[in-house]
Amino acid sequence: MAELSTLARPYAKAAFEYAAQAGELQSWSDSLATAGSVAQQPNVVKLLSSPSVTAQQQATALIEICGDALDERGQNFLTVLSENHRLQLLPEISLQFDVLKANREKAVDVELVAAHELDAEQQQKLSDALSAKLERKVNMQVSLDKNLLGGAVIRAGDLVIDGSIRGRLAKLAESLHS
Repeated sequence: MAELSTLARPYAKAAFEYAAQAGELQSWSDSLATAGSVAQQPNVVKLLSSPSVTAQQQATALIEICGDALDERGQNFLTVLSENHRLQLLPEISLQFDVLKANREKAVDVELVAAHELDAEQQQKLSDALSAKLERKVNMQVSLDKNLLGGAVIRAGDLVIDGSIRGRLAKLAESLHS
């Protein structure tokens, strides 16, 4: 995976810099997400890895599948990727573009997995506390997992805060066995 991210990085940066200058970060993010999603479909993966299909044919097919999701500049970007045999990197390019966009916007996606339903006030307090700690705007997604027994697990990028009863019991068991 490290190789894919290394190969995708210059394309993601180039797309990001262009979109930032043009003031079109969200539209580029949406276009890349669509193209990245399409590029992961089994039939498209076969098309992109087929040696009998030219780079131009691959780009044309992908552009047709994406349809109105790509404007002329997005289509040109896919053409450049195809000329460099990099269309298979679209999902990774989309991910890296979104990370750059989030850093620019000082935002972070936070996944909160709780054992019990949280009301709006609890979610707001938690969101405010995380915003202060991370110094970023927090976009929180909440889900339930009854297996946690109690508490919650918070994931924000590579930061994981395990405040669940299950996590605490696992730590206690580990300390007793060592």
